Amino acid sequence: MAGRLPKELADDVVGSVLDCFSFQETDKAWHGGCLALAELGRRGLLLPSRLADVVPVILKALTYDEKRGASSVGANVRDAACYVCWAFARAYEPQELKPFVTAISSALVIAAVFDRNVNCRRAASAAFQENVGRQGTFPHGIDILTTADYFAVGNTSNCFLVISVFIAGFPEYTQPMIDHLVTMKINHWDGVIRELAAKALHNLTQRAPEYSATHVFPRLLSMTLSPDLHTRHGAVLACAEVTYALYKLAAQENRPVTDYLDNKAVQHLKQIHQQLYDRQLYRGLGGELMRQAVCTLVENLSRSRMPFKGDAVISGWQWLIDDTLRHLHLVSSNSREQVKDTAVSALAALCSEYYMMEPGQADPAIQEELIQQYLAELQSPEEMTRCGFSSALGSLPGFLLKGRLQQVLAGLRAVTQTSPKDVSFAEARRDGLKAIARICQTVGVKAEGAPDEAVCRENVAQIYAVLLGCMDDYTMDSRGDVGAWVREAAMTSLMDLTLLLGRSQPELIEAHICEQVMCCLAQQASEKIDRFRAHAAHVFLTILHCDSSPIPHVPHRGELEKLLPRSDVASVNWNVPAQAFPRVTQLLGLPTYRYHILLGLVVSVGGLTESTVRHSTHSLFEYMKGIQSDPQALESFGATLLQVFEDNLLNDRVSVPLLKTLDQLLANGCFDIFTTEENHPFCVKLLALCKEEIKKSKDVQKLRSSIAVFCGMVQFPGDVRTKVLLQLLLLLCHPFPLIRKTTASQMYEMVLTYSEVVGTDALDEVMAVLSDTAWDAELPVVREQRNRLCDLLGVPRPQLVIKPGTR
Repeated sequence: MAGRLPKELADDVVGSVLDCFSFQETDKAWHGGCLALAELGRRGLLLPSRLADVVPVILKALTYDEKRGASSVGANVRDAACYVCWAFARAYEPQELKPFVTAISSALVIAAVFDRNVNCRRAASAAFQENVGRQGTFPHGIDILTTADYFAVGNTSNCFLVISVFIAGFPEYTQPMIDHLVTMKINHWDGVIRELAAKALHNLTQRAPEYSATHVFPRLLSMTLSPDLHTRHGAVLACAEVTYALYKLAAQENRPVTDYLDNKAVQHLKQIHQQLYDRQLYRGLGGELMRQAVCTLVENLSRSRMPFKGDAVISGWQWLIDDTLRHLHLVSSNSREQVKDTAVSALAALCSEYYMMEPGQADPAIQEELIQQYLAELQSPEEMTRCGFSSALGSLPGFLLKGRLQQVLAGLRAVTQTSPKDVSFAEARRDGLKAIARICQTVGVKAEGAPDEAVCRENVAQIYAVLLGCMDDYTMDSRGDVGAWVREAAMTSLMDLTLLLGRSQPELIEAHICEQVMCCLAQQASEKIDRFRAHAAHVFLTILHCDSSPIPHVPHRGELEKLLPRSDVASVNWNVPAQAFPRVTQLLGLPTYRYHILLGLVVSVGGLTESTVRHSTHSLFEYMKGIQSDPQALESFGATLLQVFEDNLLNDRVSVPLLKTLDQLLANGCFDIFTTEENHPFCVKLLALCKEEIKKSKDVQKLRSSIAVFCGMVQFPGDVRTKVLLQLLLLLCHPFPLIRKTTASQMYEMVLTYSEVVGTDALDEVMAVLSDTAWDAELPVVREQRNRLCDLLGVPRPQLVIKPGTR
């Protein structure tokens, strides 16, 4: 329409469109206005004389971000503003846009790097590229484009922390970028953006230290007590990051950080905690955010070596850290871990800087109070409090642990023990294990040292015992197998401790301990949960192929290196059952590992996940096929399998999948060699264990699995067969109708498969009784048919036992 109008009237249309850009209008008006300006510019209807009015509006639109509740609107406006810049690049001669180049280039770079929305970043990058190509006047355009192209700006973290540093190296962009972060991003509604903005300011401070210290820092300090939570949170984080960045710059020239920050700024930093505390801003919904921010501040000020030694502010900071760790259970579950980690990092930095009297010596009074208080907190009835203070003890610097090592390890050992009242405290046990490993790394190893000062000959076995004890944690609750978190932490801790000893004092690793470690890892590497199986395999292979200092006493090292070569470490994805199980089952041939591999494998073979069951079963059968011609290997395998059964009798986690595994092995003829001998010891013992397992059981799944095993055992000749048939006939009169029906159905298939069990003259009648009887009828009716089967199969009829005192 404007194209059909005279020049003056078309210009009026532009004026009317510009009226859309007031902050009384909604984001829809801004969006439409931007699109209109872009189209008018593209068609040459927006006169160069109007650019002075239009460009400031477009620059505002490039940062338009209106908060609505817990989110914001404006991504559409910013995207449309990028389109305007793209259109202008095509519409105007370079000399017409020259006066606005600095402002537009900075705004587009800022949008391309710091916009929260990936589409807006890409739109800004495309508009910048168009301007560089068409106008040729954007400063350092080609260099910036090669770094901040359409694809590179796809990752938010990469934009804020990497690309921004490169672009800020060009002086035209440094100050606008820093100003934008302070004005628009430090107070952003999205917490992730605030954190990234603070880290970006840390990185950009090195590009403009004087400007950051004299202009940016006072602005940030004034925002730390803002009534707006987001502004306050972002400002405290930014103060922490900028202070540490200035310290690093000062340290390069052997100067203190106070050379950059004047006394007023230092005093203001010191007062932040007390001012927030006095205003009660650590409480309520925003409290956890502010605690996290101030903990980051404490960490960075400690690392910046601020001159606060002996000042009252240190005890204030210590109170904040302790109070945060003590009340972790009040923090929302999705940010609990982050709050804990931030507080623990702050504690480590605080102790290292302010609690050392002289090199390597702690203040005795502070050490006594801190250790005693933290050990007392480990007995808290709140699981999260135990988690917090376990991690806190693990983060303490070496000089605070000197002379207290045994005491601290004893406290953490108690946290890792499972007692009836805290059986579900899996997270506390996990953090206790991590703390033990971290403390061992901190204090180091001295073979003949004092047990209170380092890992030594006297305490190493005790530490291993704690870690190995947690490898059997299979605690289940409403969240599932929470013991897996404990086992994962135990595996990592065993790896860290073993490698630590291997590097410095390998003679402290005893043969029986190394064997236990490797066997436990092998068991976990053959279990059913993909993630933990992969972690166990990674730890196992790391210890096996440790380059710098080979770990002594690894059982069957030569065979293991052939079966699991070094190339497997990188190439095999142990998360994938198809890749993991064929490798794990090869270890069944090594006597030391066989028991533990079988213990893990039966849980996988008898599990529920289809892919895990399929691949673990296939791998087990392939191994069994390979030893069919070796009676000795088969005997040994059978004995180990029975040992696993005996050790886990009535432990449903193992026994139920084990029964399913036995059913598979019997049905696939894996033990055919035992059918040549009457009453083979394997069969006799297996029958006794199965009877014991289902005695008085009301678990339907277990009973059904045992029926299948009994049916498979009918192939073994001798008295065993009679006893097995007796068990099946007893189950035909089980109190549960479902079990009676299942038994009849499985026996029908059994009679068809193993016809030698029944004489040819009785075969038709046995099958008729099994198929025609209503096995879910009343028990007296069923009992008659069962007794008839007993006669046909030549098994004595079971006698009904009348309990004393009943009629």
